[in-house]
Amino acid sequence: MSLFSGENLTRAEPASAAAAIALAGAAALIGAWIFQYGFGLPPCPLCLEQRYAYYFAIPLAALLWLGSSHGSSRKVVLLGFGAIALAMLWNAGLGVYHSGVEWKFWPGPSDCSGPINNLGSAGSLLKQLETIRVVRCDDAAWRFLGISLAGYNALISAALAGLALIGLRSTMSQAPE
Repeated sequence: MSLFSGENLTRAEPASAAAAIALAGAAALIGAWIFQYGFGLPPCPLCLEQRYAYYFAIPLAALLWLGSSHGSSRKVVLLGFGAIALAMLWNAGLGVYHSGVEWKFWPGPSDCSGPINNLGSAGSLLKQLETIRVVRCDDAAWRFLGISLAGYNALISAALAGLALIGLRSTMSQAPE
């Protein structure tokens, strides 16, 4: 049997989609950590929330990568790609929301873009001011080509959701077990 027969190509597509999701997702997360730890740009609460989808999708995609190339259950692979697609679509929406907060199109969460209402007692105010570092959600820490990190997250998340849908479609086109 040839390596490039139709059966092998069909089996390879879900594995390739899963590999691309795992590797691209890991690269995006590593990039966020480089901005945080390498360049000293601390993430705001919305930035941290946008990482949750990556923490979910990367290991799941790695498992799908291994499983789909080793004859894993079709239903499991379908559920995995569906879960990744939903998580990354949600994350793309969160990135768009965060970008809109940065551009002042709409208000952000009060804990990172509103006024500071509760500073505690006057005696502990100085101590709190020395230790507190507020990272605002409505100020973009960095932009390239007019797009903030939240905007790039929206684009990357949408692309990863698209890859998950490709993996889902190619798994559905396989012959049933």
